[in-house]
Amino acid sequence: MLSWAVTFLVIALIAAVLGFGGIAGTAIGIAKIIFFVAIVLFLISAVFGLVRGRPSRMP
Repeated sequence: MLSWAVTFLVIALIAAVLGFGGIAGTAIGIAKIIFFVAIVLFLISAVFGLVRGRPSRMP
């Protein structure tokens, strides 16, 4: 998922250099959304990984 964010960032940079401001702005917005979704999914998986890795307290 982070590779998608980097791809949209590269598209935005190329579009900005070529003068396509609207496309560049849209691509940056999409890249930001994908990046934050990836961070949230990482944090959720890290929390559930920690909970799952703990031994139970039941005898």
